[in-house]
Amino acid sequence: MLYDEPTTGLDPIMADAINDLIIELHNKLKVTSIAVTHDMISAYKIADRIAMMYNGRIVASGKPDEIKGTKDPIVRQFITGASKGPITEGIDFNHLI
Repeated sequence: MLYDEPTTGLDPIMADAINDLIIELHNKLKVTSIAVTHDMISAYKIADRIAMMYNGRIVASGKPDEIKGTKDPIVRQFITGASKGPITEGIDFNHLI
């Protein structure tokens, strides 16, 4: 089963209901599921394993607790949602103002 951004645009309550539905379907159907998401709350809840892609390659993979505890600065910036870090270094945001 493939889920593409299943919680995007949803309020937190509905997003959690969708997460519960994904888990229920996984358990009931006994199928492999892949969820593409930037929603780390959802990823931590529904995933047995998480892989992060950056610049076209997988830069980290592991169990949710391993990803949460990573020291990798790219992964840390993404999972914490920090505006400053290696992902945004060198980007000139002045043209947006």
